[in-house]
Amino acid sequence: MSKPELTRLSVKNWAVEDRPREKLMMKGASALSDSELLAILIGSGTRDQSAVEVCKHILTTANNDINKLARYSVSDLTKTKGIGPAKAITIVAALELGRRRKNTGAQEVKKISSSRDAYQALYPYLSDLNHEEIWVLLLNRSNKIESTMRISEGGISSTVLDVRLVLREALNRYASGIILAHNHPTNNCLPSEQDLRITTKLKDAAKLMDINLLDHLILCGDRYYSFADENVL
Repeated sequence: MSKPELTRLSVKNWAVEDRPREKLMMKGASALSDSELLAILIGSGTRDQSAVEVCKHILTTANNDINKLARYSVSDLTKTKGIGPAKAITIVAALELGRRRKNTGAQEVKKISSSRDAYQALYPYLSDLNHEEIWVLLLNRSNKIESTMRISEGGISSTVLDVRLVLREALNRYASGIILAHNHPTNNCLPSEQDLRITTKLKDAAKLMDINLLDHLILCGDRYYSFADENVL
């Protein structure tokens, strides 16, 4: 006797409280998993997988790291079965809105009192990049932000800092303090030998002009390394 064929349940056949849209309505967005939230964005799955299952696969390719997923391009997302250009564009657009929301919050940080303040001000610019960039916060004597600037853009593993460019911008804006920052797309927050050398070089050059290098941050998604906090500045 042949075994009865197993019938796969679609999302529509799930209990109401387990369907992503209905679950959001009943319990709020915070009750949903990352895959369930993504499933609402894409709307449907494939013949073999529900939208939630497709989204679980997407997250698996990003090591279940939303910050890594935020770096995915449309072409990266369409490598997953069940994700065409339209669905991929929807995901990219939603993650970009999230990034801009964080950027709005960062603009409210006017005065830097700690490395955490500096991290929050710089996070929107550096958190979701697939390449390295160097940014600076230029501060006045009250440690209020006068300017936030990108200084350099590089490749996946490195970028070049021109100390003269940083100091020129600081002098032009009559800055009293500088906070240097760059990202590590690899998510390894520890400074390299080059990071240590360039920090010392900028600190010494700035000191000659009566400008203080207050910190150097390395951003790795939701984590960061502070030279000042680690007493290596």
